[in-house]
Order: sequence, then structure tokens, then C-alpha cells
Amino acid sequence: MNETQEWTTIIKPKDKLWSVDFKELWHYRDLTSLFVKRDIITQYKQTALGPLWFIIQPVMTVLMYMVVFGGIAGIGTDGIPQPLFYLTGTCMWQYFSDCLNKTSNTFVNNSGLFGKVYFPRLVVPVANVISNLLRFGIQLSLFLIVYLIYSIIGCPAHVNMYVLLFPLLVVMMAGLALGFGIIISSLTTKYRDLQILFSFIVHLWMYATPIVYPLSLVKGKMVAGMNMYNIMRLNPVTPVIETFKYGFLGAGEFIGWGWMAYSFFFMVALIGVGIVVFNKTQKSFMDTV
Repeated sequence: MNETQEWTTIIKPKDKLWSVDFKELWHYRDLTSLFVKRDIITQYKQTALGPLWFIIQPVMTVLMYMVVFGGIAGIGTDGIPQPLFYLTGTCMWQYFSDCLNKTSNTFVNNSGLFGKVYFPRLVVPVANVISNLLRFGIQLSLFLIVYLIYSIIGCPAHVNMYVLLFPLLVVMMAGLALGFGIIISSLTTKYRDLQILFSFIVHLWMYATPIVYPLSLVKGKMVAGMNMYNIMRLNPVTPVIETFKYGFLGAGEFIGWGWMAYSFFFMVALIGVGIVVFNKTQKSFMDTV
């Protein structure tokens, strides 16, 4: 009866909104892996084609872009074959939008689980970002196969030294999606209509990013007295997409180290703000969700 009890886990209130207990997150790494497996398995568990949808979706999307933007609208692709150009932008954007949409529903979709057991809430959005890497990897493999085919038949596309930035570009896309996602997730616990608004914004956001057209297309164009080229570069996703395209295709131009630094520090600041909002919301979200 007098033996001293030793607790394996001590749950304490978080006094600092900006703090993240990385040691605790690492301690729950097994739980993170379970969430990753759950996200991968449940998404296509009862489908006939299963993971083949990871390939079918980008292929159908690229075909639609070829008909609408390449055929009807006649938008150029900087001399790159349309399938290759559209697939390049689609791979990166799809990873970003998937991470963003899943992360932005963290509190609402997992409210039942959060209300029953304790674990670091950031485990769920982090698992979303990791699980989507599988889909991204499959689509990237499809892109590399198409790239190889076009290289054999003499496509003008060619890789350059900027392709070495690829790991950094993936981290930046994941960080931007995580930052925006946890902020929106925190806000939707109280204002559910933001879910509808945000899904609409994500669709519009794609057209404000050079996915289906080259950034060079808007050079010198003015809308309402504003230089569209400069405005579009303020989109933190634009430098990442353009660098990815330029590194693999060699088309267009490198947007510049200054703009890359802008996107990187934007990502860091966004994650910092997101953590503050996330930590503040998780204290009382069960009362409003």
C-alpha cells in the first residue's frame, strides 16, 4: 500500500499557445502510423478499382484540361506537350489540395474520438499530410513515366539543377497545407458554414495558381490597374509550382530565390499562427463542435 506509483503519462494544461511538445508527438508516433493506415485503407476500401483511382483521377483531369484549356480556350503551354504540362501542375496541386481539405476538417470529423480519449490533437493533421504522400508518390510515378515517354520521342522538356529542390518543394507544400488547414479547422468548430466557403475558395485558388497555364502568360497584363504577374507571385503556392515545373520541364523561367524565400517564410509564419489558433481552440472545442 505504501509503494510509490509512477505515472507513464502526465496530462497538463498547455499554458503557452505557441508551444508544441515535439517529444510528446514523437511518443505517439505509433498512433500517427495507425491514422496514416486508416486514411489510406478506408478511402478506397469498398471500391472496385481501389488505388487505381489514384491514377484514373489525374488522367481524367488532364484530359479535361486538354479539351477545355488547350483545345477550346487555346491556352499555350510554353512549348511543352499538353499532357506533360498539365500533369506536372496537377501532381503538386492535388497533393496540396488533398492535404488542405482533410486537415481543414480535423476537429469536426474527429470530434467523437477527441471527446473520449487524450492524445496530441496535432497527430491527426500530421497523419493526413503523411498519408497523402502515398497518393502523391503514385501520381508522381505516373508523371515520370509520361515524362520518360516524351523524352524518348524527342520532347523539348529537360531537367535542370533546380530539380534538386524537389524535396524542399514537397515540404513547403505540406507545410502550407498544414498551416492553412489547422487554421480553417479551428474556425469551423464554431462557424460550420466556413466549410462550404472554404471548399469553394480552394477551387478558385487553383485558377489563381499557374496549373493550367504558364505564369509567363500573365506577364504585362493589367486588371483594374494591377499587374497580374506581381499579384500572382504573392500567392505562396505559385513559387513552389513554378519551381517544380521549371526544374523538371526546363520551360518558362525560375521565379527567383527571393520569391522562394517568401514562400518558405510565409509557410513558417503560417504554421506558427496555425499552432496558436489550434492550441487555443482545442481547449474548448468540445463545447462548440
